[in-house]
Amino acid sequence: MTTSSKAIFAIIPAAGIGSRMQSSLPKQYLTINGKAILEHTLERFLNHPQIEQVIVPLHQDDVWFEHLAVAKHPKLQAILGGQERSDSVLAGLQAIEWPQSPFVLVHDAARPCITQQDINKLIDAARKHEDGAILAMPVRDTMKRSDSNNCIAQTVDRSQLWHALTPQIFDKEQLQQAIIETQRLGINITDEASAIEALGGKVQLIGGSFDNIKVTHPQDLQIAKLFMQAQEQAL
Repeated sequence: MTTSSKAIFAIIPAAGIGSRMQSSLPKQYLTINGKAILEHTLERFLNHPQIEQVIVPLHQDDVWFEHLAVAKHPKLQAILGGQERSDSVLAGLQAIEWPQSPFVLVHDAARPCITQQDINKLIDAARKHEDGAILAMPVRDTMKRSDSNNCIAQTVDRSQLWHALTPQIFDKEQLQQAIIETQRLGINITDEASAIEALGGKVQLIGGSFDNIKVTHPQDLQIAKLFMQAQEQAL
């Protein structure tokens, strides 16, 4: 099978319980325009014509997902996630049943403004780069490294620094093996690319859109709402 004909799946880990939103709800269930952040995010992938299936790993005590309108979508499969993000992603990978190893997009549940254009760019990149690709943005601001007292210890050259975003896309078998191996070796991975990197892979950076915001703090909700409104007006 050539890379141009490989199937594409998406995994949206949603088993986390955020602590920075000052809310009793997990942040993925806070609402923007009357709809949960997670639902906005899932719809961006469910509506993409090239994606076969979307898998959402959930916390074992999740009582909110089943009430979302999107929960019964025929392309959506909810599964039990794990304690760490990598555990949830691995569970999602193991839930994929497909004759040939597909491409898998992994995306943060709290990034509801991802565009179809950025998803397309990433899929195109995966067909050209055997170790996968991620959306990222070049660092714009002056970067400082601090000492233990939060005093500036060094100004860091930003010329080759990037903010890692999601989605990130990899061959399913390659990513699954990388996560299993890094877990076995006790290597801390902060995103899917870091698992591939740890085993010597060369992951491609693809410039992403500024509006691909991750909702982490309360004020991010309003920013995400503004981005969504701008995206709708541009259609």
